[in-house]
Amino acid sequence: MKMRFSVLFFIVAILIAGCTDEISDSDTSIEEDQLTVVATYSVIYDIVKNVGGDLIEVHSLAPIGSDPHAYEPLPADVQLVTDADMVFYNGFNLESGNGWFDKMIETAGKSEGESNVVQLSEGVTPELLQSGGQQGEEDPHAWLDVQNGIKYTEKARDALMESDPENELAYKENAEKYIQELKDLDEEIKQKVSEIPEEKRFLVTSEGAFKYFSSAYGFQAAYIWEINDENEGTPQQIQSVVDLINEKAVTALFLESSVDPRSMETVSNETDVDIAGKIFTDSLGEPGEEGDTYIKMIKWNVDTIIDGLSD
Repeated sequence: MKMRFSVLFFIVAILIAGCTDEISDSDTSIEEDQLTVVATYSVIYDIVKNVGGDLIEVHSLAPIGSDPHAYEPLPADVQLVTDADMVFYNGFNLESGNGWFDKMIETAGKSEGESNVVQLSEGVTPELLQSGGQQGEEDPHAWLDVQNGIKYTEKARDALMESDPENELAYKENAEKYIQELKDLDEEIKQKVSEIPEEKRFLVTSEGAFKYFSSAYGFQAAYIWEINDENEGTPQQIQSVVDLINEKAVTALFLESSVDPRSMETVSNETDVDIAGKIFTDSLGEPGEEGDTYIKMIKWNVDTIIDGLSD
């Protein structure tokens, strides 16, 4: 059934992609001198927007609050990607779930490796997956280490400068300002974490998304499942993390904003350890709410984790 749906989707997508001129002519919101840019999800969207500023019009594919691992593109998404001057994606297996990104790029007449299809994690040293038949593959959640966020910013800057050399100076200045904000944030995190005793720096989440964060800022990471897929929150996974929590005397659990809470609620019930708060991983918060930018989501995460582990 899922296979028939996928084939039908891409047949429809191809038909829509063939009508791009007619549809794009009706969109008057994009200035003629702006680059049209597509990002695969909200974190990438925000980083690229900070570098591009008013020189670009950015669209995010996976909606806020959704899981970009297994996003199901709409035909309109293929339209956006077909018309886009540039496409920015994370890589490291994030968009490879059910093959949606590769199929969409191919249908839109673009290909990975082209200068206008940009992998922002390129150049980052990957953490590797260790379970679920994906051993040795890259863990995608590199952006949760702010130093990697800086590398994403530099990659976005270089790609935009190459694509639009007339505005090279503006992209460079925007990136310099944003990178300084990220450097300040990185130092702020290290200072705050230093106030937590090392033996209490145990970070338990549903998905194993915090390897990069934990390596960068001195935490031990534990989780129910390693990466979002179709095998999440099994009895064996839950029992394993329950045993670890009891063994290590973990004092707080954390629930991601974009995952089903039931598995972590089960862990909490079986260990009598409270869920200390919600944190962001694969998506920003809704506009106007907590965590609605990359910097704000990281700050929210750090404050929530520190508050939870300080009780």
